[in-house]
Amino acid sequence: MKYKNNVFEKRGLENILDDVLEKKLGEVDVNNVFDKTLTHPKITGIAGDVIEQSVIGYKANSKQEPDLIVDGNSVELKTTGIRKSKIEGVNYEAKEPMTITAVSPEKIIFENFEESNFWHKLNNILLVYYLYDSESTVEAAEYSRFFIKGYQFHNFTDEEKEMLRNDWTIIKDFINKLHLEHEKPEVEYSRISSELRPKLMLVDTSPKWPNRPRFRLKRSTVSTIVQKHFGEKLEQLPKRYTSFFEIDNKLNKIANKYRGKSIEELISPQMFNIPVRLNKKDDVGKSVAEQIVTRMFGANEKKLGKIELFSKLGISPKTITQTIDGKRTEDMKFFSVDFDEWLLKDQVFENSTLYSDFSSNHFLFIIFEEPSANAKLLDNKFLGFKRFIFDENFIEKDVKKCWDEVREKVFTNTLEEKNEYKKNGELITNKKGTVRTSINFPKSKTHNVFLRGSGNDSRDKKLVLNGISMYRQNVWIKGSSIISMLKSVDYI
Repeated sequence: MKYKNNVFEKRGLENILDDVLEKKLGEVDVNNVFDKTLTHPKITGIAGDVIEQSVIGYKANSKQEPDLIVDGNSVELKTTGIRKSKIEGVNYEAKEPMTITAVSPEKIIFENFEESNFWHKLNNILLVYYLYDSESTVEAAEYSRFFIKGYQFHNFTDEEKEMLRNDWTIIKDFINKLHLEHEKPEVEYSRISSELRPKLMLVDTSPKWPNRPRFRLKRSTVSTIVQKHFGEKLEQLPKRYTSFFEIDNKLNKIANKYRGKSIEELISPQMFNIPVRLNKKDDVGKSVAEQIVTRMFGANEKKLGKIELFSKLGISPKTITQTIDGKRTEDMKFFSVDFDEWLLKDQVFENSTLYSDFSSNHFLFIIFEEPSANAKLLDNKFLGFKRFIFDENFIEKDVKKCWDEVREKVFTNTLEEKNEYKKNGELITNKKGTVRTSINFPKSKTHNVFLRGSGNDSRDKKLVLNGISMYRQNVWIKGSSIISMLKSVDYI
């Protein structure tokens, strides 16, 4: 069926896309779009070009209007990479945030939301998914082996539309304020991305000025859309929330109601009736704190990530226990290390997943106080919540320092494994008699952000770098550093 001027019937467009499912991008490239990768091996957007030019059959444009007219409605086409998720029970996640359109600081101050280029791009979206089936970054020609896995016509719910409206308005009002207060507002545009991050729910902006910023859907938001499309079931909260103000207000009410209660009281049948299995120490595990919070919101799931609101907002729960005088108790684990990406030769820190994980996610700290050093977790008392985003200075200084040093050790072949000794000079061995060793990655003694391995025993040392077998590694933050940063944040 031939179409003119990017005008389509929905059924005909569905037939076209049905015919290419489970086929490789290279197989469906009837117009030889991949030929340009011969002279431009690092060209971006090749998957989208193939879908547009070889599958659907139209030429892309750089205008801010949507791409297609489908059954009389404007529809924006987005070809989106997905990855196999490493989270148990989850099939796929978004490869990256989804760019929507330019922020256009000179224009946005004169727009209203309903008529904005931003909403025109998001009102009706056709998402085409391809599987980015590689642990590391590949050149454009390699996209030819990636399979097309699905497509969907997506519309945001009324609740999500209000979130998008609120995000857009926050950005517009901030830019308008810059225009009112500064003779040369463009000098201040660099603040758009950094200062608004704590306030935005589904959207962020990138890159930083002087590169002109673009609206993006957060990776967590796109991942939630992807997971729902491929069958993931996410729980809906009984109440609607469309702003962080509303979420924080709920957290404040919860904190006021339950502050001072012990974990044992909170999980009791008289309160949230959470069945638990005690460990060998007749105590509970840390994960019970997250389950308590889901119950506080009226949900049944054990994890916040299984609740749609928290999933699409990218809110990560972190339980922290502090002493009576507010000092550190222990270091805190954050993200697993993807060395295939960390060790790409031409990788730029600001474009890395590590940077995105620290800069895009909101962290909900669930804070408890231990009555004594030997107290059980069951005895710890709930103090409240703090919602936190890592500032640019910490990311650029401490996170990047860890990232740089790991890369430098691997690239210069100075990565070492050494035996560990007791103070009296004896080798330290584990229960099975294996000598304990350590890798000269950044450590908590010298770094606020460092790596630490995790595994059951030496058989878990399946990761190999520079010929050294090791446990899988995670990024950690020193407990005293977390406590220090949280002191500057008020309880919700």
